[in-house]
Amino acid sequence: MEKLYAPWRTQYVSTQKDKIDGCVFCHIVSNQADDEEFKVLYRSEEFFIVMNKYPYSPGHFMIIPNFHTDKLESLDPKVWLDMTAMAQKGVILLKDVLNAQGVNIGMNLGQISGAGIAEHIHLHLVPRWMGDTNFITTLADTRVYSSDFDKIYQRLKQEAPKYFY
Repeated sequence: MEKLYAPWRTQYVSTQKDKIDGCVFCHIVSNQADDEEFKVLYRSEEFFIVMNKYPYSPGHFMIIPNFHTDKLESLDPKVWLDMTAMAQKGVILLKDVLNAQGVNIGMNLGQISGAGIAEHIHLHLVPRWMGDTNFITTLADTRVYSSDFDKIYQRLKQEAPKYFY
């Protein structure tokens, strides 16, 4: 992949904590005091919602069970139902706040299916807009985002209580 330099992101990159040992999602579950740093939008007893650190598009977030598992089939059905009900609310949030024209929802179960963090299942919500892919992604294997990650997080975090509580 070619590099697209964005020097304004130096502060964000340089202020990240050391690499997390073990499951990053379990680390987020047990460190609620760091919700702002990890960009957590919402927490419940059963799951949390967090911005994707490496988004496919601006506003991409994930719904993640607090229970560590790599198997959807081992997740309590009630937790799964609550997560999917929250996904419905998340779609509304993305459409209302970011004016998303569509939303991709999905899971990659296992490394073979493309999961970047295969050891802990997670449900992606990816907002989409007409023309959000272009030649630079296709030809240069590079993505360009029109919005700042932290600003999008703050907008979604501010509006989240209207949708998730």
